[in-house]
Amino acid sequence: MAPGQYSTDAQQHTLQPIVTGATVVGLKYKDGVIVAADTLASYGSDARYKDVCRLKKVGEYTLLGASGEYSDYQYLSDQLDEMADEDWLNEDGCLMGPKEYSSYIGRVMYNRRSKMNPLYNQFLVVGKKKDEPAHLMYVDHQGTAFEEDFVATGFGMHLGMPLLRNSWRPDLSLEEAKELIQKVLEICFYRDCRAYCKIRIGVCTGTSVDIGDPIPLNHFWGHNAWIEKRLENTSDAIGTW
Repeated sequence: MAPGQYSTDAQQHTLQPIVTGATVVGLKYKDGVIVAADTLASYGSDARYKDVCRLKKVGEYTLLGASGEYSDYQYLSDQLDEMADEDWLNEDGCLMGPKEYSSYIGRVMYNRRSKMNPLYNQFLVVGKKKDEPAHLMYVDHQGTAFEEDFVATGFGMHLGMPLLRNSWRPDLSLEEAKELIQKVLEICFYRDCRAYCKIRIGVCTGTSVDIGDPIPLNHFWGHNAWIEKRLENTSDAIGTW
């Protein structure tokens, strides 16, 4: 697409994602909801920024996880901060929860898509407000939004969802949920060249919202088939992969 082809002011439009984040995974467990993402923001194919947090606390009961264009995520993050501040300033004893924030995000994404100026993101909006049921919603750049018990964005949709379908249960403990979500991101790290081996996990329990410190993933690259020197002393590539 030529710059300005659909806009008189091309600087106001993201014509293609530049700095992007990969998979975000979220799932409900027995006492709340959990979400996780790696800490990498890629500059094209360059693994440029390796200590980025793509999880954000919104209000008192909600977490936002973002895949896709990082600057668009920052724009929406600023909008949500303004909403949260206004909500707090009302001082009416009634704060917005994950359902309200996910509904707002879905309308923003659909509005921007309808103006041919989308935010190039896939979001997971998760949370638990006091004694209400845990909430987990997926929202993408077209405004498509749906609730689920577990979901992943990016390549996690293809690589991680089979594992989640086989292993998820409504009565998972927090430790079991963390173990499962780390396994999904470990698989994504092995198979997705935009993924990374350091992750952050966010947990919503209904009374607290916490984003943990970065956690390194276990990984192993010493398999014999990967390190065998098959091209030495050969004149062609026959028998290699």
